[in-house]
Amino acid sequence: MASSSTAPAPTLSAAGFVSGALAACTAVTVTNPAEVSKTRLQLDGELQGRKGAILPVKPAVAGVVAEAPVVPAALQKNASGKVYSGPIDCLQKTWKFEGIRGVQRGLGAAYTYQVALNGSRLGFFEPIRHQINTLAGYEASSVHAWSSIMAGASSGVIGAIFGNPLFLVKARMQAYSPFNPVGAQHNYPSVFAAFRTIVKADGLKGLARGVDAAMLRTAMGSSVQLPAYNLAKSYLSEWGVSDGVGQFLMASFFSGLCVCAVMQPADTALTRMYNQSPNAIGPDGKPRGLLYKNPIDCLYKTWKTEGVRGWYKGTTAHLARIAPHTVITLTANDFISRKYLAYKKSKAAVLRD
Repeated sequence: MASSSTAPAPTLSAAGFVSGALAACTAVTVTNPAEVSKTRLQLDGELQGRKGAILPVKPAVAGVVAEAPVVPAALQKNASGKVYSGPIDCLQKTWKFEGIRGVQRGLGAAYTYQVALNGSRLGFFEPIRHQINTLAGYEASSVHAWSSIMAGASSGVIGAIFGNPLFLVKARMQAYSPFNPVGAQHNYPSVFAAFRTIVKADGLKGLARGVDAAMLRTAMGSSVQLPAYNLAKSYLSEWGVSDGVGQFLMASFFSGLCVCAVMQPADTALTRMYNQSPNAIGPDGKPRGLLYKNPIDCLYKTWKTEGVRGWYKGTTAHLARIAPHTVITLTANDFISRKYLAYKKSKAAVLRD
């Protein structure tokens, strides 16, 4: 389906990169607590069936010193054998035992990750989409579902590759809790310390852990996020909704819903792939080996032990994070892009005069 072109955005990758990065960092400041909750919920009861049976896993690598042994100080499981009953309970316990530092755990890594991922994803989306449209014989700025999906997936994969080491560190930082641990535990005092620890233990390949899952997750999310946003704006314009903040908010909220629905299983797999390590410590304080070979293996084992519901663990927290994150990111990106173009036009007008 084609429609009239949407509001212009910077077509130069550098300008789009900066605009996307600033918009995403604005959003992540607000949504990081929900991301912490989502990460911990996705790891809570990992590979544990309804009757408490746990899938046998490969033992930890012999001779490797485990990272940051943790002795749970306030670990209390509910009747289902899980630490948290839901996103609100998770945030409450995190705040109670860890304070603001806990609910904003991994924020520094989240900032740098957003610069790498969304700067690339939003920066490359328009140039790639315009190039695909041109090759297909369409007007470069016109909106077509198939070319938007291809551009979104392509720019998402680029961003996932650039941002993978930072997402890896961010996920591990957010999962770590000295009081209510779930999944493997990695205690990193900073992003740089995390990089040193990972490279020392696993080599440079350790920084690429989960990149296949990251590409799958981001390609799925990106394939619908920007296309859904652009198409929603096009329909809203046709229905008489004026071009402005209201249109941006409605279109970006719809985009967030689409992203959450499509991306959740891959997001769960990514969190678990990132958090596993051959030299990590489990919530019981014992060494824990690798659980999954790849994201497909992760999804299969999760389904086998936890059912389809296991794929959708943390969905409420994910929606609480992705909806406002998408709204703020896309609205801020649109606003920054327009201001940038207005500045360029005014500067060009001054030079002409």
